Amino acid sequence: MTSVVLYEKKGAVGLITLNRPERKNAITQQLLTELFDCVEEADADGEVGALVLCGQGNSFCSGIDLDCLATDNLVNPRGDGRDMVDVFQKCATPIIGAVSGYAITGGFELALNCDFLIADDSACFMDTHAKIGIHPGWGMTQLLQQAVGRRRALQISLTCEKIPADKAFCWGLVNEVVSREALLPRALELASLIASVNREMMHTVKSYIEVQSGAHVDEGLAREKAAFKTFAAKALMC
Repeated sequence: MTSVVLYEKKGAVGLITLNRPERKNAITQQLLTELFDCVEEADADGEVGALVLCGQGNSFCSGIDLDCLATDNLVNPRGDGRDMVDVFQKCATPIIGAVSGYAITGGFELALNCDFLIADDSACFMDTHAKIGIHPGWGMTQLLQQAVGRRRALQISLTCEKIPADKAFCWGLVNEVVSREALLPRALELASLIASVNREMMHTVKSYIEVQSGAHVDEGLAREKAAFKTFAAKALMC
């Protein structure tokens, strides 16, 4: 079976690449399984101080592969009870999302689960859960408003409008916008800077910031997760 997630170490930085360019890196059970394994492997590696997550080709991630929605277990892909939010929240190693092209719906949620985002000028974010009738399940309802505020989160999720890179930067969704050629080098540069600091203190600071920012979202994440399980179970029965 061909790997749909690639992992390589560049010094003290781990680079994770979604590798389904022919499907715009759409999410399947296999992709989630390999992604979770990569994140956990890197987090357990004492030589790795930061991670960069990107997509192969012209898109970061186009969301759930709808051809697999009725067959793949996207709620519990590895059978261990852990989903995207669980894996990313437990990861002590900072994850920088390098977004080029589309980050749509489930792909948008994947980006939101990163610690922060760098985008190129082709990046476009879009939440189409309400439009296509798929229940959010990987943190959209909580992590988006954490990033841009309640009112803008409502606008993004209820209108399903595209959010181009410049607006994403103005709204605080991404930290920087660079050219396409500069995206991966800049993300790796930032990851190298993070990896160079005192690891113990870096983990301490990160954990304190996460405690504060996550103080009011845990209940919302739990409700979203439970509802997504119900939705996915119905989809598998169809």
